[in-house]
Amino acid sequence: MSLSGRVALVTGASQGIGRAIALRLARDGATVAVAARNQEKLNELVSEMGASGGKAVAFTVDVGDEEQIKAAVKAAISQLGKIDILINNAGITRDQLVMRMKRADWDAVLNTNLTSAYLCVQQVMSSMLKQRWGRIINITSVFGQMGQAGQANYAASKAGLIGLTMAIAREVGSRNITCNAIAPGFIETAMTSVLSDEFKQTAVKMIPLGRVGTPEDVAGAVAFLASDEAAYITGHVLNVNGGMLMG
Repeated sequence: MSLSGRVALVTGASQGIGRAIALRLARDGATVAVAARNQEKLNELVSEMGASGGKAVAFTVDVGDEEQIKAAVKAAISQLGKIDILINNAGITRDQLVMRMKRADWDAVLNTNLTSAYLCVQQVMSSMLKQRWGRIINITSVFGQMGQAGQANYAASKAGLIGLTMAIAREVGSRNITCNAIAPGFIETAMTSVLSDEFKQTAVKMIPLGRVGTPEDVAGAVAFLASDEAAYITGHVLNVNGGMLMG
């Protein structure tokens, strides 16, 4: 599944799933533009990728800011010539029961997790249309498929990503651009590390494979969908959840 000659943009790349995705795409031969808010972590990632022979460029971006997205994508295309692959991975949580959820926490999660994906797609689309080749991959969540108490904002944003994925797939399929989503289940990341051991143990009991996932499990699925091997797959939601949700 060589990605040699391809240029990828990964949002939320400084840690967790995004970091693993960036490393995997670079390992498979892609030049990777990594974007996140933490410049220090991005610099460490670029150094690590360079040390193993990969090529990467870092862009400090808060995806909650439309102008920052526009500036970063413009700079990435200017430096790297194009963007073939877009991974919309950036995401946050602001958990609370819906009756107590503040409007600001609803807006922040929808803006970061969903609106940013629409804005990133909009900015890279001209590059993909020009070359008549593109891969758009949105990282959604099992909770966007089944819901989760205390996460109405997060679940809504991730469910919205699935609808966005299918709409874009229909819009640009004739131009040899695919758009798919990956729905991770319980993945061991900084975002999940704050959860109680009791919650984690309960979660594992719901997973037929009997373990939580790793960021690399998700990265492998991304690499497949980004490759020519997945050329006839679009509008699809690929579950990477150990069997937590089937059907």
